[in-house]
Order: sequence, then C-alpha cells, then structure tokens
Amino acid sequence: MTYTGEERGGAGRDGPWWWERRREAVLDVGLGAVSAAECALEGMQFAREAGLPGAVGVLFGIVVGATLVLRRRWPIAVVLVGIAVTPAAMGFLLSVVALYTLASSDVPRRITATLASMSMAATFVVMYLRTREGAADEPTLVISLSVFVAVALTVPPVLFGLYIGARRRLMESLQERADSLERELSLLADRAEERAEWARTEERTRIAREMHDVVAHRVSLMVVHAAALQAVAAKDPVKAARNAALVGDMGRQALTELREMLGVLRAEAPKPAAVAVAAPAGGFEDGPSLAELEALVGQSRAAGMVVELDVRAAGAGSADPAGAGAGAGPGYPAEVEQTAYRVVQEALTNCHKHAPGARVVVRLAHRDGEVAMQVENGPCDGKAAEPGLPSGGNGLVGMRERVLGLGGVFVSGPTDDGGFKVSAVLPCASRA
Repeated sequence: MTYTGEERGGAGRDGPWWWERRREAVLDVGLGAVSAAECALEGMQFAREAGLPGAVGVLFGIVVGATLVLRRRWPIAVVLVGIAVTPAAMGFLLSVVALYTLASSDVPRRITATLASMSMAATFVVMYLRTREGAADEPTLVISLSVFVAVALTVPPVLFGLYIGARRRLMESLQERADSLERELSLLADRAEERAEWARTEERTRIAREMHDVVAHRVSLMVVHAAALQAVAAKDPVKAARNAALVGDMGRQALTELREMLGVLRAEAPKPAAVAVAAPAGGFEDGPSLAELEALVGQSRAAGMVVELDVRAAGAGSADPAGAGAGAGPGYPAEVEQTAYRVVQEALTNCHKHAPGARVVVRLAHRDGEVAMQVENGPCDGKAAEPGLPSGGNGLVGMRERVLGLGGVFVSGPTDDGGFKVSAVLPCASRA
C-alpha cells in the first residue's frame, strides 16, 4: 500500500522508517540510485547548456534523482520535483514512477488529476520548444510529436497506478470482510458451544431427576415392604410371603425402568444441530402417563398406606374416590402427563419417608386448558414405625423444576392440622 505522510504500523511490519517491508525499502533505494545516475548524466548535459560547471550539474542531478526514495512517504512532493526539473530535460524515470505512485496512493483524485495535468503540460511545452528549432517548417509534426510524448509519459503511469490502487483497495476490503466473517464464525461457534453445553447440562439434570424419581419411589416401597416382612415373618407366614413377592416386584420394576433410561443414554448421540432440543426422542413418549396413576396409588396402598384417589373430570362436579377413570380425562401432551405422574409419585414417596401411618389424599382435576394435582397427607398417627429412609432434599426441588419448566405453578408446605400438602397446576392443550 502507498501512504501519504502517515506512519503505518502493524503486526506484519518489518521495514525501516515509513516502509512496511524490507523489500519495499530495497526497491525504493534501488530506484532512487538508478534515478540519481540518470539525473546526474542529464544534469551534466544541462550544466554544459547553461554554462555551469559539470560538477554542479552532476550534484544537482544526484539530489533530484535521489528524491525518488521518498515516493511512498511524500508522493506529491516527488511529483512536484519531477515537474520542476522538466525544463532541464531530466528526471524521466523520476516523473514516470512518481506519477504511478501518486495515482496508486490514497491522495484525493482531484489532486492526482491536477498534478498529472501539470506534468503533461510541462512535458508538452519542453518537447515543443526543443523540437521546434529542428523542424520549424513542420509545425503540425512538432505539435503532434509533443502531444504524443507528453501523453506517453503521463497517461500510462497514471492509469496503471489507478488500476493498482483500486485493486489493492479491493484486496484490502476483501481481506477485512474475510477477517470479519472469521470473527463472526468464531463468535457463532462459541455461542453454539455454549448452547450445546447448556443443552447437555439440561439433559443431565433431566436424567438425574428421572433416575431420582424412579429409584426413590421404588426403593422406598421396597424398604416399607421389607420392614413389614420383618415384622410379620414369624407371626403370619402368608402375609410375609405376599410382602416378599411385592418387594421382588418393586425391585424388578425399578430395574426395568433404570434399563430403559440407560438404553436412552447409550443411544447414538444427536447431531450438533439437534443438541439444543430439551429432551431426546422418546424421553417423554416412553415415560409414565396419567393412565398409570391408579396403579401407582395401588402400590402405596399395598405398602400399608391409606390413600384416597379423587379424580374430577372437566366440567364435572362429582368426585371419583375409588380412582376409576383416573386416566379417563382428555389426552394431554406426553410431557404434561409424565410431569403430573412424577409429581404425584414423588409426593407419595415423601409421604412414605416422612409421614408413616398418615392418611393421604391424591386429587386430580381435569380442567379446560390445564390439569391440577394435589397430594395431601394428615399428621402421623404415631403407631407406624419410621422406615428410616434417607432423604437427599431433592424431591421438592425436582418437582418444582418439572412444573415450572412447563410454565405451571407449584406450591408446597405444611397444613394447619400438622400434615403436608403439595399442589401443582400444568397448562396444556388437549390433543386432537
């Protein structure tokens, strides 16, 4: 790039002074040396014609020709020097190279046009005066020759300089666009990685929540049945055998559900474009639904808990305490049904852990555009033994995350009679 009096720096700069590269400095110094030699010879001729000592002409020519070294730093000054020495018939290389440098630089085009016109006029006048004496009877030939020489020494370097300057600016513009595009792509890649990491975190949280719900509920029931088995093993062998069978069933169901989730984990990883999906294919479709709610309540009843299931259909005022028709409501999206099931499941698990012997009421209401559920337990009767189930403190947190993730409302807390209540409302649209 040719510059006009401005210092330029950059990561790729390795040249001295105003040169960007060493090869530019070597080229300009070489051109300056050739120009100085040319002007020295022409200065000697000019000194003889002017009646001056030859050494003066040689020294003058060397100084004039050496100014070409400054063409990248001060292109306007170098062109003016070339125009100034035109009457002395010296500086052919100086004028041509200076005009090219001026045209390819960032100097305003009006200045380039003005100086090029001045150089052309000076060349025409000098050529006309020098050829007129030898061909005084051919004025047309003299004028034509002067115009040809003036145009030949001015127009080609200016046009070539304009072309090179435009091409250079185009390449710089393309380079800037490429750099900008690379920065944008890098930013997009970073954002994509952030979204992928967020999606992975969300998926890990979802899987951990699923495994907690499955393991906590099944194992809680197994512990309760095992405690009952231990209590009646000697007194009632028939009941002990029934409890042992229930423990085995609970264990097999827990293993089956765990295998299903592990199978999803071992499935082929999704492509990057699908990483941001909240749940993988089959994550909700293969999960439990409200149709299984009655069986869920039956498991808790089999473990000795007194559980009442109250289901109300949309627009109905009568309850169904027997639990028949728990899944008879409208068909909801799979994620809504699974979330509702898990809320009831985790609430029953907490009742087994913290309220042994308490009476529990499970309420399910199908409303227009939403489904509501509530699990409320009364105070402990003090007769049932504590099952000694550990608690990680993640049950209520997991339920809240599930409900809020679907845009629902979740409330939990103690009741006035010493019990505990968990309530949730999920918005949903009925399937066609």
